[in-house]
Amino acid sequence: MTKSIAFIFSFLVALNSTASEAPTKTAEVFTIYKSDVFSINSEVLNRKYELYIKLPFGYTDEENQENSYPVLYLNDGPYTFKVAAGVTHYRSMDKAIVVGISFAQGENGQASRVRDLTPVTDKSWVKFTTGGAPDYLEFIEEEVIPFIEKNYRADPEKRILSGQSLGGSFGAWVLLTKPQLFSSYILTSPSLWYKDDVIFEFEEKYAKQHNSLNVNLFIATGALETPENSTRENLVDDHQRFVARLRARNYKNIRIGDEIVSGTDHFSTFPVGLAKGLRWIYQDIWGH
Repeated sequence: MTKSIAFIFSFLVALNSTASEAPTKTAEVFTIYKSDVFSINSEVLNRKYELYIKLPFGYTDEENQENSYPVLYLNDGPYTFKVAAGVTHYRSMDKAIVVGISFAQGENGQASRVRDLTPVTDKSWVKFTTGGAPDYLEFIEEEVIPFIEKNYRADPEKRILSGQSLGGSFGAWVLLTKPQLFSSYILTSPSLWYKDDVIFEFEEKYAKQHNSLNVNLFIATGALETPENSTRENLVDDHQRFVARLRARNYKNIRIGDEIVSGTDHFSTFPVGLAKGLRWIYQDIWGH
């Protein structure tokens, strides 16, 4: 046997041995530890949604039975809940009950989110219905939050709302229309451009009636979210203008953290922004 044939023979033997030791497919499905799924038939919306819920480290331990916990609420749950479960995997980040809200059951996910996350109707969106955010917020306030706070040891003084893209602009709208519903907001790549920057009109209206905004606000946008990098809207400019506007108001009691995240685009900012936002809240705001 020549050296070359011997080498090929040895390679094939090794390959066959490796293949025989390879994992075999099983019927088991990977699940997120300490997580549950509940369905809510919303009377407010006359639609059905699922809640994905993950408990934090130590929640079920006997010594913690008197403890209450912050709650992190996420829209776009089919995507954001999985990311948040990963971000909060390590103990230093695993401090809150994580709640993801699904799209409406039986509906196209994009159609559901566009309707639910936009605060006013924009007739230029011919493919999707818009303007359902007021009803969707009522659903969260009247049905989702009460369900969580009835069934879990949730601290009503430490509710966090987080969202990405339209979910981020939804969070900005909640911030300016019912800020007291959540104590903290983590908004990533928010679509502040929606309906010709209508969010700035909401801010103008809020500023005329209030001089205080008692919230913690963290905003992160990817440095690549600009027209030069093939993004239709300039989310970096929108982010900077919005944060500058809020800071210029000198609202009492507001705490703002923000970052233009180097190297991320509209599809990769959320994991980074969520992690940075939670660390900012846990360490800089809450001090632990």
